[in-house]
Amino acid sequence: MARINNKLAHQLLPALFLASYLVGSVPSTYARPAGTPTTSSAGPSPTVPYASDDPNYPLWSADSNTIPQAQRGTEGATILGPQNVWIDLQNPDTLAPPSTDHGQVMHAKWPFSMSHNRLQTGGWARQQNVDNMPIAKGLAGVNMRLEAGAIRELHWHNTAEWAYVLKGSTQVTTVTAEGQNYVATVPTGSLWYFPPGQPHSLQATDDDPEGTEFLLVFDDGKFSDDSTFLLTDWLAHVPKEVLAKNFHTSQAAFDRIPSEQLYIFPGPIPADNQQPPTSPQGTTPLPYTFDFANMKPTQYAGGTVKIADSRNFNVAKTIAVAEVTVEPGSMRELHWHPRQDEWTYFIEGRARITLFASSANARTFDYQAGDVAYVPASFGHYIENTGNSTLRLLEILKTDIFTDISLNQWLALTPPELVKAHLQLSDETIAHLSKTKPVVVAPQ
Repeated sequence: MARINNKLAHQLLPALFLASYLVGSVPSTYARPAGTPTTSSAGPSPTVPYASDDPNYPLWSADSNTIPQAQRGTEGATILGPQNVWIDLQNPDTLAPPSTDHGQVMHAKWPFSMSHNRLQTGGWARQQNVDNMPIAKGLAGVNMRLEAGAIRELHWHNTAEWAYVLKGSTQVTTVTAEGQNYVATVPTGSLWYFPPGQPHSLQATDDDPEGTEFLLVFDDGKFSDDSTFLLTDWLAHVPKEVLAKNFHTSQAAFDRIPSEQLYIFPGPIPADNQQPPTSPQGTTPLPYTFDFANMKPTQYAGGTVKIADSRNFNVAKTIAVAEVTVEPGSMRELHWHPRQDEWTYFIEGRARITLFASSANARTFDYQAGDVAYVPASFGHYIENTGNSTLRLLEILKTDIFTDISLNQWLALTPPELVKAHLQLSDETIAHLSKTKPVVVAPQ
């Protein structure tokens, strides 16, 4: 028996020496994170290298006095051929992406400045949909401007229409399938919403002498404002004898109807106290507008948030919004929306977003005022203020109730040993996690 044990030990000795050598020669890349408590027993060996500490800040900004180059640290090289310097200045994380970017993520930025503009007498309109940003399958947007008195003609859509007034005020009208009518004036910073198929109109007041400008969002990425159902377009394509029969009047009554759609056209300034005709069915039981401008926001360490969804804007059944401000150096925390696509519009400031699309796919984008970002449901992301002024944006979700999941809160409410097993965090770091959502995080 002793001879067998000696023989077994002799066979195992080289393996023991090799194991001892490997433990003693683990490279610094695998070193235990600073602040992690040590114990007398050996901790588990890492199965992959620890994440890099390489800095990944944006290397320049849109107003930097530099010629951007495709270099970050020791990687990349200078640009030798032609270069659109202005675009590169606006997109530092595209030309010189962070080392944390990896794999493939569809392009998730669209500046309205790149949209073809439809110019009309009295205003203009430009749109974003899957044709110019294919990742945006769930929502589409239109930026529209009307001079004082100008009318976006009576029309309807096969999608819902949600709107935020950027400047001036807009008078809206609608009639429901039950014959109830509604008229209201929507000021800067407030909202309206019309369900699919419900006819409505939009008209600029002269509260601002220049008229109004607003953002429209539709709950289908394939939406095109060029495919709207317009009153004048329809009547121009119905035989006049049919019109006369339908309205029990003469054909001559329709001698002056337009031969084609008007879309946007000049009109008289609407009265401030405009009232709809009295309907025997009455007025709508719920308002189709919401005084978002005067809603008090919730204050967080790094900014503010206010939310309008079907809980307070009851008719808005398919689109919800959070208006968010982020102070310089602060960020909208790491989070995701479990079932809802996010269409984000930047009103003021500069930002960057990294989209995590699972399977090691991640990509970072930079945004300025007037840009649109798109985040598909469940994509992890943050929104960081990279400028020197307050960042203001709209997070618009395709949903009736605005929801998100906070990474910080998730980890704080998960058993600590389970979090440690994944991330090797210290007890101090675990204790610092927040059991309530930080939402907008202040600078360190």
